[in-house]
Amino acid sequence: MFETALLAFTTFFATVSPVDVAAVFGGLSAKAATAERRAMAVKGTVIATVILLLFVVFGNAVLDALGITLPALRTAGGILLLLIGIDMVFARPSGGASTTEAEKSEAAAKPDISVFPLATPLIAGPGTMGAAILLIAETKGDLAKELAVVAALLAVMAITLALLLLAGHVNRLLGVTGQNVITRIVGILLAALAVQFIFDGVRASGLV
Repeated sequence: MFETALLAFTTFFATVSPVDVAAVFGGLSAKAATAERRAMAVKGTVIATVILLLFVVFGNAVLDALGITLPALRTAGGILLLLIGIDMVFARPSGGASTTEAEKSEAAAKPDISVFPLATPLIAGPGTMGAAILLIAETKGDLAKELAVVAALLAVMAITLALLLLAGHVNRLLGVTGQNVITRIVGILLAALAVQFIFDGVRASGLV
């Protein structure tokens, strides 16, 4: 169970990327009052958590309804996470784990960014949603492992909220270079996990 929790925590931390989320949030909410920023941070994190928990709870049912096998999900999820990991290593924006330039421009004109782009796609982006379904499918109905995945998700959400509330301090403390260093390290770990998912998916498919 500890291995499942560690894998889930690492994957969620990499796909959510709380440090990057805090940096973007700090920039987008720079003109808002302190109370408004705090309210948006809490609201956005709560909404994102609910979205991801829905994917965790109903992930297996969706796979069954669509006729998607676990090996196929492992392979597809691994490819998606690998692409995100590569973008993180090269410290470049990825539409799978962050906002695009067009989304940032749209968000800059919005007084309340808690739902868009904070909750989604910054926190609950396509990569994180896919990871949630993949991780819960990997538990194969083991309740203890499912709870470990949920606990890991909630832990990452708690870290994300804490960094959002301290967004200004985080930006000043780390700077662009510090943020990129953390992003690259996490990206390498995510890329390795992604490749393992792909290997497991291909092996389980019976193709080789």
